[in-house]
Amino acid sequence: MTDIHEPTHHDLSIDQRLALKTAATRLHGEFDGVFGTETIERFLSSSYDQFASHATIPRFLPLLAERFARQRLHALARVEGHHDDGKPTVLFLCVHNAGRSQMALGFFQHLAEDRAVAWSGGSEPGHEINPSAIAAMAERGIDISGEYPKPWTDEIVRAADVVITMGCGDACPVFPGKRYLDWTLDDPAGKSVEDVRPVRDEIERRVRGLLDELGVPAR
Repeated sequence: MTDIHEPTHHDLSIDQRLALKTAATRLHGEFDGVFGTETIERFLSSSYDQFASHATIPRFLPLLAERFARQRLHALARVEGHHDDGKPTVLFLCVHNAGRSQMALGFFQHLAEDRAVAWSGGSEPGHEINPSAIAAMAERGIDISGEYPKPWTDEIVRAADVVITMGCGDACPVFPGKRYLDWTLDDPAGKSVEDVRPVRDEIERRVRGLLDELGVPAR
């Protein structure tokens, strides 16, 4: 049996340490035969560090770290050729990953269902999803309240077939040979739900166009 080590962070509570060890065990079960324990624990630890500096609710840190590590490991598996399901993969990037990119992700996942893969990230991730964006998307029957701002990482960008940038400028990652599309959209930060609706509707129009271009039927 593979030995799952205790987390290396020494400032964690007993509950957090247990939660991280449990997360590592789950991830090892999911990626057994693909990645070794060292890689899985390194991704989990670095994912934890990504959120620890600005977490508003520390008890959720192990869960966020596990979710982000899982996404990164899936991306790395694609990059290294361990997993290829043939589904188009799209990455939506903005500055805070709290509004535009989260709405785009919500529409993409809702419309494409399991026929394509989408991720999102930010160059300077915020602390929470924009409440007006959540409310505006809820009006369309799409719940993005369970999402969370997160950074982009090299393996996630490299795994994407198309990278959609939304106002992150020079901070957006550039990888040679990668297909980029820049969507000029108003930033929903600080706006009311009423002001966010036109941005939401324009994002839906663009996502539908992107799916059509990728040959992915929209529900």
